[in-house]
Amino acid sequence: MPGAVNFTTMAMVDGWRRAWRRAWPAHCLACGGRGASGRDLCAACHAGLPWLRTACPRCALPLPAPVSACGECLRTPPPLDAIHAAFLYAPPLDRLLPRFKFHGDLAAGRLLAALMCEAAPLFPRDAVIVPVPLHRKRLRQRGYDQALELAKPLASTSGLPLRDDLLRRARATAAQSRLHADQRKRNLRNAFEVDSKISLPSCIVLIDDVMTTGATLHAAAKALRKAGVAHVEAWVCARVP
Repeated sequence: MPGAVNFTTMAMVDGWRRAWRRAWPAHCLACGGRGASGRDLCAACHAGLPWLRTACPRCALPLPAPVSACGECLRTPPPLDAIHAAFLYAPPLDRLLPRFKFHGDLAAGRLLAALMCEAAPLFPRDAVIVPVPLHRKRLRQRGYDQALELAKPLASTSGLPLRDDLLRRARATAAQSRLHADQRKRNLRNAFEVDSKISLPSCIVLIDDVMTTGATLHAAAKALRKAGVAHVEAWVCARVP
């Protein structure tokens, strides 16, 4: 009976997982203590996370009270319909994100993805998840795309389709972290492109790790808008205040 075989296999896998947790319990990636609730984060560090509760819905700028948009977004509406951020870029995110992004700490990436899933907003039902892509040169150097690693669990949890073929880096750009705001905009001019032969969805949610000035997300959104996408949002792990 196929059903019985599948049930037995699943029971064995669950048993192995429980045994693994007993032998190697989760440990807190923030303080080094023992993890809690199956996370690599202790209860105290989880309680102290800098969740971004109140922010401008158009640019995720932290605000003291809810508004329809901050002054800057009212003056110059951004190319994104909404930007959501799970956290402020503050301890321990300012340690976990660089470890994940630059130093191959995939355990930190899994933890951050799980935390993003905890705080994920309600996205449109017809949305498609699209990670902000790395250029192939940077991907070869790093060995993985941090935005894609964050996007996979979110797509699985939300039930929304994941498409990493819709948006491409057209050219290699300098690292944004080394540039000032105006330089970031120039650096990303025409940095993204969309394959004209691919049928595009009407609604896309971009996924990225950190938002500073928004230059990367804006450049990606402009490319998608130019290609005909009607609604573009973004969901990032952390927002630099």
